Amino acid sequence: MSRRGPSLGAPVALAARLCPLAVLVALIVGSPALAEAASPNPTLSVQIGQTGIQADPGIALEALLALTMLSLVPAILLMTTSFIRIVVVLSFARSALGLPQTPPNQVLLGLALFLTGYIMWPVWQQANADGIQAYLHGEISAESAVERSAQPLRDFMFRQTRQSELALFIRLAHLPSPEGPSDVPTHVLIPAFMLSELKTAFQMGFMILVPFLVIDLVVASLVMSLGMMMLPPTTLSLPFKVLLFVLADGWTLVIQSLVQSFH
Repeated sequence: MSRRGPSLGAPVALAARLCPLAVLVALIVGSPALAEAASPNPTLSVQIGQTGIQADPGIALEALLALTMLSLVPAILLMTTSFIRIVVVLSFARSALGLPQTPPNQVLLGLALFLTGYIMWPVWQQANADGIQAYLHGEISAESAVERSAQPLRDFMFRQTRQSELALFIRLAHLPSPEGPSDVPTHVLIPAFMLSELKTAFQMGFMILVPFLVIDLVVASLVMSLGMMMLPPTTLSLPFKVLLFVLADGWTLVIQSLVQSFH
C-alpha cells in the first residue's frame, strides 16, 4: 500500500479565488498614494542656513591633551602609589616558595591592585575633597584643582622617598638645592619615589627569601650526604617550604608587613 502526499488542490483553488480580491484591495488602498505621486505640484521644501558654531583650534588641542592624559592615567596612578612595592614583594614571595606560576599573575596583580586601593584610599579621599569637589562646585579654577588634588599624592610620595634618591634626581636635573618640599618639581619626585619603592621592595624580598634559602641548604646537604646525586634538592625542599609557609600563615604576615610599611 503506497503512501500519497497531501493534496494541493484545495490550497491552489483558494489562492486562485483570493488573488483577484487582493488586487482589488491593493488598488483601493493605494489609489490616494498614486494620486499624490501624480500631483504636479509637490509640497517638499528645503532650507539651508548657517549655524552659529565656529571652529576653535584651542578646543581641538584641549581635546587631544585630554585624550592623551586619559591614556596615561593608569600608568601615572600605578607609578605614584604603593603598587610598585606590593607587586614586587608578592613576586619575591612566590619565587621564594619555588612556585613560578602559583599563584597566577592575575591573582597577584588583583591582590596588588586591591591592596593599593586600601592603602591609598585616604590619600584619594583628601585629593577629591580638596581639589575635585571644590572645582565641581565652581569654587576654584581648573589649575588650582590640579594643584590641590596633586598635593596629597605629593605628600604621600615624600613620606616614602629616601633623601638619597631625591638628591640624586635633583642633581641629575641640574636643579638648585630645594629649601622645602614645595621646591621639588613633580617630575623629579616621581622617579625618586619609584627608585625608593624598588629599593624597599627588594629589601623586604630579601628578608622573605632567607628562611627558604636555609631550607634549601639543609635539604641539599641531606641529599648530598645520602649520596643521591641525581635527585634535585628542590624536589624535596618544595613541600617543606610550602608547609613552613602555611604553618607560619605566610600570606597574612606578608600582607601585614606591606600595609604597615606605609604607616
